[in-house]
Amino acid sequence: MKIVVCVKQVPEITDVKVNPETGTLIREGITSILNPFCEYALDHALNLKSEMPDIEIIAITMGPPQAKSALLRCLELGADRALLISDRKFAGADTWATALTLSAAIRAAVPDFSLIMMGKQAIDGDTAQVGPEVAEILSLPQITYGVAIQLTPNKKRIQVKRETESGYEVLEARLPAMISTSKGETIRRVPSFQDVLDARRKDVSALSAGDLDLDETELGLKGSYTQVVKVFPPLQKQGGLKFEDIEPEVAARKIAAFLREERFI
Repeated sequence: MKIVVCVKQVPEITDVKVNPETGTLIREGITSILNPFCEYALDHALNLKSEMPDIEIIAITMGPPQAKSALLRCLELGADRALLISDRKFAGADTWATALTLSAAIRAAVPDFSLIMMGKQAIDGDTAQVGPEVAEILSLPQITYGVAIQLTPNKKRIQVKRETESGYEVLEARLPAMISTSKGETIRRVPSFQDVLDARRKDVSALSAGDLDLDETELGLKGSYTQVVKVFPPLQKQGGLKFEDIEPEVAARKIAAFLREERFI
């Protein structure tokens, strides 16, 4: 059984700065990390592997050459091998172009997968769109926001406890399928020194645009239906008025005066 875990390298969230002139993220000199939700997805996959040792976990990412460090982190945590999808033609990809590229890479490199797992979202874009789009492109059943995942006894279906706005629900899907994950009861794994050494001996292969069954017009900025026009930090909210230790009638007059001044009444 093969589990593909799609991951993303993202800027360390505390270091993100915005260029005030261009409105774009300043990435130069910024520390990059494995997206935390992707790490949760990998942890869920490793939990399944602990029950079925014959499971093979393949970590995949699309990005520049330096994104290999995110894959190395996955190998240190327990993934069996990794695949880097990298080409300048992928630059500027929106969620659709990214999902299309990932889907083509999975078809090319791991056509016999049983399960695709992803974090519910990346902390830099927060769109939560790539996972569901990959499922639609590959015609897979999908379950999102999973917090507990297990195989059914016949190993042909997956059972997922997922978050909802009002609590949780448990769903099943036939395999192959796509699951996006939340944290759940996963804990942050700390690789041992031996894990770090072993990761350097694991296979990391690469695919470029020429290895995929896609036209260049479907890749990167050319294949994107959306484009980020500007990125900016949220405006700092000012504190509201607060009246204390005064009579209710006086407070009412002050509130009414404020509402009239701001033209709410």
